[in-house]
Amino acid sequence: MTTSADAPVRHGHTPGSARAALSYPRFRRMWTASFSSNIGTWMQNVVLPVYVLDRTGKASVVGLMVFAQLGPLLFLSIPAGVIADRFDRRRWLIAMQLVQLAFSAALAPLAAADAPIWTIFVVACGVGVGNALNAPAWSAMLPTLVSREDIPGSVSLNSTMINGSRVVGPIIVAVLRSAGVSIAQIFLINAVTYLFVIWALVRTPIHQTKAAPREPGMRQFTAGWRIARANPGVWRLLVTLFTFSLLSLPYVGLFAAVARKNFGIDKGSTTYEWLYATWGLGAAMGGLAIGTVFVHVDKRRLIRIGFVAFAVFLAGFALAREPVGAFAVAAFLGFAYFGTTTSMNTVLQSRLADHERGRVMSLWFMAFGGTVPLGNLVFAPLMDAVGARWVLLGGALWALFLGWYCDLVRIDRLAEQRGSHTLEPDHTATFDEHGISAGE
Repeated sequence: MTTSADAPVRHGHTPGSARAALSYPRFRRMWTASFSSNIGTWMQNVVLPVYVLDRTGKASVVGLMVFAQLGPLLFLSIPAGVIADRFDRRRWLIAMQLVQLAFSAALAPLAAADAPIWTIFVVACGVGVGNALNAPAWSAMLPTLVSREDIPGSVSLNSTMINGSRVVGPIIVAVLRSAGVSIAQIFLINAVTYLFVIWALVRTPIHQTKAAPREPGMRQFTAGWRIARANPGVWRLLVTLFTFSLLSLPYVGLFAAVARKNFGIDKGSTTYEWLYATWGLGAAMGGLAIGTVFVHVDKRRLIRIGFVAFAVFLAGFALAREPVGAFAVAAFLGFAYFGTTTSMNTVLQSRLADHERGRVMSLWFMAFGGTVPLGNLVFAPLMDAVGARWVLLGGALWALFLGWYCDLVRIDRLAEQRGSHTLEPDHTATFDEHGISAGE
């Protein structure tokens, strides 16, 4: 077995499992550093909406703040994907970590001084720009640290890292806030954590994949769309994720408003952080399960089951009227949410060549991270007007529809019958029983 950089790595673990991915020293170092940094990120992400809600009292303003931070994913993901496939990824990633560090540090004095809300928005947008330019390169880099057959394990661990930090971050915030640590100081702690990733990037050699073919003018910015359109399964996954993020996930960015409006959680209470951590724990377990418990299960079928489970648990979350009911369902909701999206990401990444992954993953981040704030902008005023319950129930109904719509088994069967998967030279492989590209 060899890594993408042709360095031999032998392990006795199940191919594609989380343990197999962790047997690669470079991946293990980058994953650990990123986990540490993301704890700080989610410390900031959990308190920033509360800070804005406390100062304004309006979910619509929180929606604007989330759009300022995540909106750049909509506009910058495509050029960032082109950069990820054409330039030195390590230098680019270090630069983007420094950008996010600087803007996160700038939030601290602004929050301490209760500066005008628009200044918070501007600096949050700066963090978002750094994240948008970083995300496709980071996502394209991680799978190159393991062999192709172990990509599912790396994707599962990356999802676990993101959601594990969603657990640890809020818990640390709840403890620190109880001890009198200010929101401004939490922003400063987050800024320091970017140094972990910078240290790992400096120490870790990253294999540079073959350069993507040069294309004239604007064609280089539409290459990701063409690659995705040539692969029916990849295209269906992207369309599914776009609509799921828009219609079913507004509660993620508006979690603080949902907690206050739906469950009556008081202003200044740490119950919100503990509820968020409970949901994040479920999400972490859902991402991890894809690379452990469900490693041998067809990911295409898991996607459909996951959407149905998400619909059921989101409806339960919507109908809960007290914090106790919300806690009872939050972990299951998180599990279904990230178990489903991790399965989608695993199938998507395994069907892409290394030199095209950055451009297609830029579309993934547009659909996943960039569309959520659009949903916040649309549904936050509706939450202010009629409450959160109906917004969440509508999202549950859409997820139920996606359980029917995202039938990759049928799509792959039709694609093989028609020869659609041979339109691009990098997509000539057949798919194994798990819906993963085989024979590459």
